[in-house]
Amino acid sequence: MTTDPGYLKPEDYAEPRCVLCDEPYGKAPEVIAIPQQRVIAKMDDYMSRRDYAGAERHLLYWLEEARLGHDLRGMLLVENELTGHFRKTGERDKALSHGEAALRLLEELDFTGTISSGTTYTNVATACNAFGENERALELFEKAREVYESHPRTDKSLLGGLYNNLGLTCVSLERFAEASALYEKALACMKQVPGGELEQAITYLNMADAKEAELGPEEAEGQIGELLDTAYALLLGAAVLESGRYVPADPDAAWDEGYYAFVCEKCAPTFSYYGYFLAAEELFRRAKEIYTRD
Repeated sequence: MTTDPGYLKPEDYAEPRCVLCDEPYGKAPEVIAIPQQRVIAKMDDYMSRRDYAGAERHLLYWLEEARLGHDLRGMLLVENELTGHFRKTGERDKALSHGEAALRLLEELDFTGTISSGTTYTNVATACNAFGENERALELFEKAREVYESHPRTDKSLLGGLYNNLGLTCVSLERFAEASALYEKALACMKQVPGGELEQAITYLNMADAKEAELGPEEAEGQIGELLDTAYALLLGAAVLESGRYVPADPDAAWDEGYYAFVCEKCAPTFSYYGYFLAAEELFRRAKEIYTRD
């Protein structure tokens, strides 16, 4: 080290403490973790009421809290939630921007190859697919697939969701044989999950859309009808009404009544599109009943 009296050392020109984090120079800032479970629980509450504006404020608040607290894990959680939120609200640029931020955090945390990375790849890929970025979606879904299939203990619901969404991307790229095989894999996974009927129903509806895209509405009409009938039976059979609330038919199922409403509302337009108007009306009715309940 030089002894030149004109040599400047860090303490001669740097702030002794970080203005924002109040940490001494050269010391790594303390991580103040956000309450992840509470953040998710509150987000579920907003979504059960379709309060998208409240959900957005909630997530942006906790993203800033995580940033100020140097909580990279918390930031990853919230960036993932924001990606999904803006996908649902149809805000392309925001969804993809938060998705890319989540991917950068994976690298910074050195989480690549973990189950968390598979979940993030799937989440961002789903947003890419929703906004027509199909090649990018395929790239990320394949990364997720490599992660999930390499972990023997990967939850079946994660694999089922991955195969279903990867199937959607293959349909967008007119790779129908691959999509069909993926949808069958999705169904096989979700049949092993207690309460997996809702996700199975979504897959059957996706299969109907794939058949129409591949064969045309007239040639595929019979197959589409069978797929819609199966999906509708699953949606109705997943829940029973008890004391004014919808509860799972399978007592072992993880259940969120707000999510049931979301799925009913999400699936109803597909039934309308294919002329199943009474089925669509019943699904919309159930969703509205849940959303408007005091």
